[in-house]
Amino acid sequence: MLSARTFNVSTPNDLEIQMTRTFDAPRHLVWQAMSKPELIKRWLMGPPGWQLVTCDNDPRVGGAFHWVWRGPDNQQFSMRGVHREVVPNQRMTRTEIFDMPGCAPHMAEQLATLELTETAGRTHLTLTVAYTTKEARDAALASGMEHGVSAGYDRLDTLLGDNALAATT
Repeated sequence: MLSARTFNVSTPNDLEIQMTRTFDAPRHLVWQAMSKPELIKRWLMGPPGWQLVTCDNDPRVGGAFHWVWRGPDNQQFSMRGVHREVVPNQRMTRTEIFDMPGCAPHMAEQLATLELTETAGRTHLTLTVAYTTKEARDAALASGMEHGVSAGYDRLDTLLGDNALAATT
């Protein structure tokens, strides 16, 4: 079994990136932290020195999300999309479009699927992101995105360890 802080990135085929992490928390708490805007803002901050300044999330089929990060010198990037499938506490699939200044438009719409499974009070997260081309997938990998995702999951792990989270759900 993975340790709680193990983060893995793989490329199961030419179009996908798959990321996994196990948390020492029940699945419903992981789901809440990943779907409630007031909790998302506490862990999904982006690179060091950045903060999530807009966090709109409607986690139901057809519901939209829009996140905007702001960094030093007022730099900004954002992500938006629509939820296509939502099975509370288990699975969420959504479209994602990034707007990153200075970045080539290789990041056309992608499809992200989050799956949560629980065993003995621990939650295993699998996030699979499907790109439209191998070039888009490779560009995402080359961007170093796994460092930001890993740092976010470290913050999420800390948030899940906070007993106050259980009282808010």
